[in-house]
Amino acid sequence: MDLPTHTEELSSPRDISGSLPRVEEEIPSRSYYSSHIHIEPGDARYSASIESIRAHSLALGDRYMAESSPVNSPSQSRRQSGDNDDLTSPVSPVSHSTTQSILSHLLKKDNHERQPLIKRHKSKDYHATNNDSSATLNDPELGDDQENLPTHPLDSNAQFYQRKTSKEFRPTLAQLKNPQNWIDCFTQPISYIPAVILGLLLNLLDAISYGMITFPLNNPIFASFGPDGISMFYVSCIISQIVYSCGGSVFKGGNGSMMIEVVPFLHIMAEKIVTVVGKDNPSVVIPSTMVAFALSSIMTGLAFFLLGALKLGSLIGFFPRHILVGTIGGVGWFLVATGIEVSGRLEDSLEYTIPMFKKIFLDTHVLSLWSSALAVAILLRLIQYRITSPMVVPVFFMTLPLAFYAIVFVLGLDVQNVRDAGWIFPLVESDTPFWHFYTYYDFKLVDWRAVAETIPAMLALTFFGVLHVPINVPALGVSTNKDDVNVNRELVAHGLSNAVSGLFGSVQNYLVYTNSVLFIRSGGDSRVAGLMLAGATAILWMVGPWIVGYIPVMVVGSLIFHLGLDLLKEALVDTWHSVHYLEYITICVIIACMATLGFVEGILVGIIMACVFFVVQNARRSEAIRATFTAQYMRSTVRRLYRQERFLREVGGQIQIVKLQGYLFFGTIDQVERAIRAMLDEHEWDKHPIRFLILDLQLVQGLDFSAAEAFVRIRRLLRARQVYMIVCNVARKSDEEKALIKAGIWVDHSQQHDEGDLKCFEYINDAVEWFLSGTPAATVPVTNKPYPYSDRLESAGSPRHHMVSNAIHHVFSEARAPIVHSNTTQPTLILVQAFGEIGHGDVGIEFFHKLSKYFERATCDKGESIYREGDPCDHLLVLEQGSLRTLMYVLKEQVTVETILPGTVVGEMGMFVGSAVRTRSLLAEQDCIYWKLTRESFDRMLKTDPALANQFILLTLYFSSERLDTMTRYAFHLH
Repeated sequence: MDLPTHTEELSSPRDISGSLPRVEEEIPSRSYYSSHIHIEPGDARYSASIESIRAHSLALGDRYMAESSPVNSPSQSRRQSGDNDDLTSPVSPVSHSTTQSILSHLLKKDNHERQPLIKRHKSKDYHATNNDSSATLNDPELGDDQENLPTHPLDSNAQFYQRKTSKEFRPTLAQLKNPQNWIDCFTQPISYIPAVILGLLLNLLDAISYGMITFPLNNPIFASFGPDGISMFYVSCIISQIVYSCGGSVFKGGNGSMMIEVVPFLHIMAEKIVTVVGKDNPSVVIPSTMVAFALSSIMTGLAFFLLGALKLGSLIGFFPRHILVGTIGGVGWFLVATGIEVSGRLEDSLEYTIPMFKKIFLDTHVLSLWSSALAVAILLRLIQYRITSPMVVPVFFMTLPLAFYAIVFVLGLDVQNVRDAGWIFPLVESDTPFWHFYTYYDFKLVDWRAVAETIPAMLALTFFGVLHVPINVPALGVSTNKDDVNVNRELVAHGLSNAVSGLFGSVQNYLVYTNSVLFIRSGGDSRVAGLMLAGATAILWMVGPWIVGYIPVMVVGSLIFHLGLDLLKEALVDTWHSVHYLEYITICVIIACMATLGFVEGILVGIIMACVFFVVQNARRSEAIRATFTAQYMRSTVRRLYRQERFLREVGGQIQIVKLQGYLFFGTIDQVERAIRAMLDEHEWDKHPIRFLILDLQLVQGLDFSAAEAFVRIRRLLRARQVYMIVCNVARKSDEEKALIKAGIWVDHSQQHDEGDLKCFEYINDAVEWFLSGTPAATVPVTNKPYPYSDRLESAGSPRHHMVSNAIHHVFSEARAPIVHSNTTQPTLILVQAFGEIGHGDVGIEFFHKLSKYFERATCDKGESIYREGDPCDHLLVLEQGSLRTLMYVLKEQVTVETILPGTVVGEMGMFVGSAVRTRSLLAEQDCIYWKLTRESFDRMLKTDPALANQFILLTLYFSSERLDTMTRYAFHLH
């Protein structure tokens, strides 16, 4: 077998190995969902194969054997190969790197470790502990390897910057007097200017696309509200940027912006108000719509704040992600439809009617308007396939207006005629101030009844907005190497930014993943840079909305198309072969319902379908029955006589054990009923009749009322067949017990043992033992008296009784125990009973007479401990009367392992293998009489009569073998 060399790290995880080439990370879309859900095929997702693990273990074993030999000892190796080669051996083919464990590789410093996406200053990673500029930075976890680390002398300016960026920044008077420090305070913000320009460009593009369609422009009332939407976008963007940069978010360079996904809900609210108030009353529609927008922002902020303040951010993760993806796809289709409306300059909303389709596809002018914008968006996507730089989109949309006006001037077209044809947005009045949208707020004219009608849309908007934070925030933390990301803190920050935005009359906002990564990678990883971006955005807002009159419609339309296609790709393409087909159907149905019925209706349909498919998937794929087996394979942990063990192996088929698992509900309990009905079927009953059915609920996580009622039906079925129903592993006062009591399977726990056909036990071992104590196995005699045929006829009459009688007959007829005389005394008698039949009659009575000389009699009272865990292992014992229990600690709790009945041996393994101490405790359940063989007597037997000792060991190991087999079956539950 060829073992890996040092250059091939043995199945090291991808995040640890430094040999993997670094691939530039592609920035996903705003929702970041596609990069999370996509799974690359192949075996690379596994840390190591079982073959490599076994090869590594084999190499370590060979290495150990080679180094353990005198020839290849370390001292010999040093003399032969030198001090530097003390870990190599001519015998072992394994190099030094492969003989080390995976843990040793993890603890060693990896010089080829992946560099972070954002390179931090060295002063942020290590802090000096004294004023000595040449002091070495020590890491206690690196041990002696610190000697090989380079030192980093820090001058006074570096120490000042180091302490300034830390939480313990306390500038001294000497540092304040240093002119260089003051110069840095002015020069450092200059280095943020490139990042601020990029962030400002992104905000401008988002304002043109998002803000422009904040209001439904195809409605005559809001036809001229594009500039006001842009102004509202800027206000929301400025407020969120200030909140995040002033300490609300852990991301110092995080960018806040309006959520494009809320635009459909805003349109729904506006259209609802128009429907309630009427199209002929714009003086009431406009202020009511503005108030509804602001209230929705406040409601979203309140939801964010409460989730974060109450530390309930983790609850959002329980919402099905495929519903969110379907909603994202619905937003994508909405943006495509909006792109057609905006680019085609449609006067009405896009409807799925024949006249509308004729206007869109048969009107040459309208077709040229929106198809040109769509073609530009498709061209951008083709460019993105060839160029993966994140700067492609900003550069493309900054170049597009220049190219448009260049074509206009080359063709000699009049700009006003082009504007009148719908290729450029109409001019905005020059005296329109940047704060013009505030003039729409007139609370005296607000129709509060119409605002109340928009509450369902507000709730849907809030619900959808809340789902984005647990996706974007952790993703941004991974991209920026932030280990201290607290989702609850980010929720509080989002709550403040949205609430303040609503109070200032603007719309919702959130932390944008894409913009934040671009801003931080461009050098804006600072709160100062964030505040500078907020100030630059405020200046852009104050410039006024006049710029809208010079923006080509193609630019806005293509940007809207680009966003819509991107979201549709996330929902329909990126999820292909990544989600279950039922989840994919749900995504498609949500998109279709949102496109035809509405966004709120689409979300409700998605939630209903998710619940239905969840039940279907769990009912079809969840196995309620973990395993079914009989007592022939799963016996109780009780040491019994050999004759009784043989009897139980033959009649154990009457005990059927059904081990249940998971959450039992109306979708999975049918599996249990069908399995039990199959056991009681006439054909199956004739071949395998059962007397006891044990239902083990140890792995059941809960059950609903339907499942509890099914247990009542199962009990009636079993009662008709005269089969005992035994329920085990139902804790007192547990949810399972309460559900069974409410269903009427029993009145309360205290009456369970009084029911004739129903029994309840704490453990399955107790359930099996109860059956065994009530069968003839408990009273099978140990003498050689034949079992008369007349006695077998008395118990005949049914397949179950026939099976029992035949088992007893076989046990007695095949008995080969030595003949015991009436004058035989103890301990010979108990030794014959314990070991006589194990040898199948090959062991004579003389053997037991010789063996009895080495045993000595002892007694103990009920509750007395014969030995405890950790006591010296100095004897074994054969129980004559009473019963014993072996105990051991499992997770600091003492549990019963075995029950020892008369005629069996215990403590033999410690004697035979020479264990120093006991691994279990032995406690007397009743007053006991036992015979013990001390270590001294056993050693004397080995010396004086080795044949006797060997024969005794072989007979005794039968009990050890049975015990090992039983414990193994309990450990693995026959899987």
